[in-house]
Amino acid sequence: MKKLILIGVIMISSTASFAQNYITRTGKIIFNATSKKSPEKIEGINNEVANILDTRTGKIVFQVLIKSFKFEKELMQEHFNENYMESNKYPKADFKGNITNINEVNFSKDGVYSIKTAGQLTIHGITSDVTIPGTLTVKGNTITAKAQFSILLKDYKIEIPSLVSDKVSNEATITIESNLNQK
Repeated sequence: MKKLILIGVIMISSTASFAQNYITRTGKIIFNATSKKSPEKIEGINNEVANILDTRTGKIVFQVLIKSFKFEKELMQEHFNENYMESNKYPKADFKGNITNINEVNFSKDGVYSIKTAGQLTIHGITSDVTIPGTLTVKGNTITAKAQFSILLKDYKIEIPSLVSDKVSNEATITIESNLNQK
């Protein structure tokens, strides 16, 4: 009988712990490096972003395959992968961090909550400490995470040839939107 009770307690506690995780594999990231002088949009959209959030600890992770970014023009996509991001050498980018004000988010009450994240962003093989503001929208068993921030391409050793420097900005804006479901 004691073993049965112990097994029950373990199952309940592991289920409760597991229920704190929200996950998706269909998040969205937009990478925009359009300069003000560019006649065309230099923007890639990726709808295959993996994201997990532990609501108990505030740990949050995003991971994206670079080759999954889609551009309006196939040639832009080719240059993005081969010349700038070197996606064969650096196939993914990720963010691993924590929501620093997790205690201000009430996951049992629908609403929009401002968050602050701190962690490490890895792009093009370079890892940097970053802080990123964003929002979490709680609605039932779904959480929508949104954020927008900018990076300097040189900080991640992404070089822009002078031939296209009037079209490609030295600073890229990254926009994230991810709908996570409770698991």
